[in-house]
Amino acid sequence: MDLTMNLRSLGFEAGLSEPEKELVCLRSRSAGLTVCGCGHAGFLCRLATLVREKLNHFTKQSHRSGLNVGILGGGNIGKQLTKVLLSVPGLKPSNISISTKRPETLNEFSKRGVECYFDNCRLAVWADVLFLCVLPSHLPRVCAELHSHLPPHCLVYSFTTAVPLPRLARLLGHSFVVRAQYDFEACDSADLWLRHNQVTTALQDKDVLTASCPLSMSGGLSLDQTWVSAVLYSVLNMCTAKRLGSKQAIQLLNELFQTNPSTGTLTCLSFVNSSCASTLSNSEEPFPWINLTDVQTKQTPLSSCLFGSKALEDCISAMYHKTFSVQ
Repeated sequence: MDLTMNLRSLGFEAGLSEPEKELVCLRSRSAGLTVCGCGHAGFLCRLATLVREKLNHFTKQSHRSGLNVGILGGGNIGKQLTKVLLSVPGLKPSNISISTKRPETLNEFSKRGVECYFDNCRLAVWADVLFLCVLPSHLPRVCAELHSHLPPHCLVYSFTTAVPLPRLARLLGHSFVVRAQYDFEACDSADLWLRHNQVTTALQDKDVLTASCPLSMSGGLSLDQTWVSAVLYSVLNMCTAKRLGSKQAIQLLNELFQTNPSTGTLTCLSFVNSSCASTLSNSEEPFPWINLTDVQTKQTPLSSCLFGSKALEDCISAMYHKTFSVQ
């Protein structure tokens, strides 16, 4: 018999002062940010992988390359993110690389086929999607190192929220950047984020997965909805990078989200203004390249389209759940 079981004096909160007890909620907030951050990043990679597969089909490429995902930083977030990405359908270990000062500490990933080394510029040149998982104090140095090494098509996804997005884009000299911005809300169910020690396990929990769904978050956290717009515009830019015509790009996106014509589909007007849409409708030209900094700081055509369409919201939510194979 374990005589220490259920002894309050051995509990986490034992001996805490009243002011300190008010800070206990920070544990669940931290766990929630990690789960949601990694889950949303995994969802983006799943979308990008599906888009790459469809682009190979549309462009009839004989050489069908996979999506290359780079993770810059091998700390806690970098490790948790890697575990999540290894569980995302369509992503192989050979498509994931990590650059960190101590690659020898990542043997668990190296043994599974993930390439680990310390060369940030090499990672940036290779990656289609690059995750920045570094401390805010390290970000200026890392950005200076990456500046002029990032290919135009490389999508940079920052986990570092302390630096405003416009400044981050200037530091990188790169506008193809996404950053999720989370806010906290009063909630009685925030403890659900503490149910599991690993993000991969948490994302298999139906309650946690539902609470982390981008368009309907709960559990005391909310996501700036411009993130969803930025993800969809990122997908559109991937089509533009391959010179896919606007009509084919719209067809690809509707197939991707399995939209129903009877309840509403994506059109050119969903992404660009009427004058630009009218030009595109009469040509096979690709969409113009979209500046993601503007998407996340200004009103866009997609904003009203996305949040005025319950059907599209349902399609995105269904894809998010499917990414982590919860039936």
